[in-house]
This record gives sequence, C-alpha cells and structure tokens, in this order.
Amino acid sequence: MTVTSDKPIKVSGRVFTSEQVEIIRRIINASPDASRSEIARQVCRGLDWRDTQNNLKAMSCRVALLRLHRENLIELPSPRNGNGNTQKLVHSIVLPAAVPVTCPVNELEGLCLQRVDSKADSALWNALIDQYHYLGYRALPGAQLRYLIQWNGGLLGAIGWGAAAWKVAARDEWIGWNARTRETGLKRIINNARFLILPWIQCRNLASKVLSMSERRVAQDFEARYAIKPVLLETFVEKARFRGTCYRAANWQHLGQTKGRGKCDRYHQAAVPIKDLYVRPLTRDFRQPLNTGS
Repeated sequence: MTVTSDKPIKVSGRVFTSEQVEIIRRIINASPDASRSEIARQVCRGLDWRDTQNNLKAMSCRVALLRLHRENLIELPSPRNGNGNTQKLVHSIVLPAAVPVTCPVNELEGLCLQRVDSKADSALWNALIDQYHYLGYRALPGAQLRYLIQWNGGLLGAIGWGAAAWKVAARDEWIGWNARTRETGLKRIINNARFLILPWIQCRNLASKVLSMSERRVAQDFEARYAIKPVLLETFVEKARFRGTCYRAANWQHLGQTKGRGKCDRYHQAAVPIKDLYVRPLTRDFRQPLNTGS
C-alpha cells in the first residue's frame, strides 16, 4: 500500500512534487506488465528527465523510483530476474583461466584499458566483478564508464566509474560546498566504484599504473559520452580491508573517513563499514567549476 505526501521529496538530485509522484503512479498503473526498466524510461519521458545530450536519464530514474518505492510513495512491480540474476550471469560467462603473471609492470607489453561498449564485454565485466571483487556485482549508478584491463598476454582485471556520492562531509568541506553549489557541481565528479586486479596477477605497481592511465582516459571518454567535463575523481576504500596504497602511489589525496552510514540512510540508522575517502583533481582550478556549475 502506498502513502501520500504533500511535501516535495528529493532523490537522485531531483525534487519530486506530489503532482509528479501522482504522474509516476499513473504510469505504473497504466503499464501493469512493464518491467522496472521500461517504467523508468516512461517516467523519464513523462517528466522530461534527460541529460545534456537529450538522452533519457533512465539509470538515475531507476534509483529514484526504488527510493520512492522504499518510502511507500509508489509501488513498483517485482524485479523480473529475482535474486538469482548475478548467479546466472556468472554461470553463463566463460571466465579467464588463472594463469599467473609476475613480471614487472614495465614488461607488460600492450597494457591498455579496453572500454566496455559491447554486450559481450559488459557481460564479462559484470561476471569478473561478481566473481572476484569483494563487493560483488551491482549496476553502477548514474553516468558511468567501465573498462577491461588488458595486455598482449590477456586479461588483467577491470575498473569501473560511476556517479559521485551525493553527500560526503569531508569532501564537501574541502571543496567549500554548500547544499546549492553541491547540487550544481556534483555532475563534474566521477567515482571509482570498482577496481579489480585478478588475484593471480602479481605485478608490482600495476594497480597504481592502471589508475594513472585510467584518470586520463576516463576524463576524455566521460566528456565525449556525456558532454560534461569532469574535474575531480573520488573513491572510497574500506578501512578494515585495504590501506589505499595504490591510490597514494598514484598521487590521490586522502581527505578523511566516512561516518559509517549508507548513502541512502535518511534516518542515520544504517551502519556500514568505515571507508577512507581519496580524491584526485584533474585540473588546477577544479574548485571553480565545482562551485559555479559552469
């Protein structure tokens, strides 16, 4: 059962009025057989929710719809794939053989980042993350870019970039943000959401090398795809598991720690692991566009 609210609610950087929530309910009720993905696309069209290149912001919309669903403001249909989606994903993909690589990083001929553009590469990236990354596979939020880490001898790992965290005290204070400037500038920050070097790859300094390569590549690809020039990279490293050595070696700056609450924790009750926050400016004057939105 859904509840009603006369107050606007803000999710995924967008304010939804009571009238817009009612429009969403009508779209859901008018399409009883539609998947959540199709509903998100219909909502984007109905609310004219698009990015700077006039593409539907379907991924951001899906996140927002899920939040509204959890707040009992709308009622989404059940997920089509259920909880077994990632298991099907793993079993349907042939993963690379565990062939150890131990040479120095400068001997990895043809080291490169292969952008994930095809369905086959996307399925492989997802399966690698689900099988070998401690967080497992989950669709990255918002604007995103994914890469397979390759060399002439085969596959070395995977790295993925997604939307920045909505609110982080240490980062926001360091930038000099208030609520208004954060909302306009957040689109220029990209989050390194996943980073995987396959467990049988033991090449010293490979991770920091890949980070250095990736920051140059992702800035160019992000601007080309989304018509937005990023000026800052961020990442969160779980303190109890990792020391952030590769980020420090790649000249990322440690800003502080999270407070142990999830990004969607409106009531400050969801305990999650404490994480170290690292950032990497891409331009010298990065604060200017972050504070003006220009």
